[in-house]
Amino acid sequence: MEVLRATELWQQTGAYYVRIQAMAKKHHITLREEFDEHDGEDTKYIVLLDEDFPVATARMYALDETSVMIGRVVVLPEYRRRGLGTQTIEACEAWAREDGYTKSVVESRDNKTEFYEKLGYKRTGEPFDDEGTFRTIRMEKRL
Repeated sequence: MEVLRATELWQQTGAYYVRIQAMAKKHHITLREEFDEHDGEDTKYIVLLDEDFPVATARMYALDETSVMIGRVVVLPEYRRRGLGTQTIEACEAWAREDGYTKSVVESRDNKTEFYEKLGYKRTGEPFDDEGTFRTIRMEKRL
């Protein structure tokens, strides 16, 4: 499995592909909802490739000078339970540390908080509805 910092358009397209296949189609999320204002020039993407085929992704963007948001963490269904989500988060965190960030933030679906807790994230807020799609909880970690 290759971990790629997607800095070119063709690489970012791999991130979009994984998101469309594993989230938008499954949960009936429109493309307009899935690709929002945080998918812009300053957004960074991690893509995991299985022999050049994109199978997992995440995006990250600055919240402020010290904090980065990691989100849209997605693994294709047939690749789940292989540690790829953990690899994806760890790749984001490493990149964020290199860029000088000291805090990582995620907004986890309520049924995925245990995954993030195993990676060292702590709940910092009350559950809320994320655009009516998922019940979400904000979690943070010192990098």
